[in-house]
Amino acid sequence: MATAIIKGLVAQNGNADNIRVFDVSEEKCIIMRELGATVCDTGAKTAEQSDIIVLAVKPQNYAEVLEGLRPSVTMDKTLVSIAAGISIAYVQKAVGMACPVVRVMPNTPLLLKKGATALCPSENVSAENKEIVYQMFSGSGVCEYITEDHMNEIIAVNGSSPAYIYLFAKTVADYAESVGIDRDAAMNLICATLEGSAAMLRDSGDSADQLIEKVSSKGGTTIAALEQLRSRGFTEALTEAMKACTNRAEELGR
Repeated sequence: MATAIIKGLVAQNGNADNIRVFDVSEEKCIIMRELGATVCDTGAKTAEQSDIIVLAVKPQNYAEVLEGLRPSVTMDKTLVSIAAGISIAYVQKAVGMACPVVRVMPNTPLLLKKGATALCPSENVSAENKEIVYQMFSGSGVCEYITEDHMNEIIAVNGSSPAYIYLFAKTVADYAESVGIDRDAAMNLICATLEGSAAMLRDSGDSADQLIEKVSSKGGTTIAALEQLRSRGFTEALTEAMKACTNRAEELGR
């Protein structure tokens, strides 16, 4: 995710001259250098040389990482957290001060400039830094501000949902292949269908229910498919999956 963010910034600014990074993986450091970023020896040095500090680490590593950054964090620095379940209060408590924090939930399509990112800034984030962080992600997709009390739930909506869609596409391709259709041809058609369906949801002016109705002729093939999905609990299973995603986010933030 850090690579995707840096690539987006480079695309917007034309260079990575103002970007400082640190990673425990030398392989990733090499990638960062190739993008033009300056690689620091430690996370603390990176924080010291940065006004906006992006915490692109797993939630399981937050306590350790924030402890290492604590001496370098001041009230003049803004921390950007992209980890699932980690609250603004958690970050502030870990660094020992109520510094400005922006909680962010991006997703992996950010790599292709097709990202969907939810943001929630603390009240003391400056207007300038709020705009900088917004542009950091909006340059690689769409962004929406939401309140922090829904930041765990939003993970199921945009953060984890690409995996649901990949599973759907894989299942459709598996079926196509099982009946003798070329898998690559089927996947090409599935991807185009997903893109077109998303465009219809966004641009047609119709609701999801209206679009379903327009595809579903009475007694036709789509109705037959939908009846199977509904009878087998498709909606309920997806809803429960999203609840499980939210519950796990809450566990990670404890």
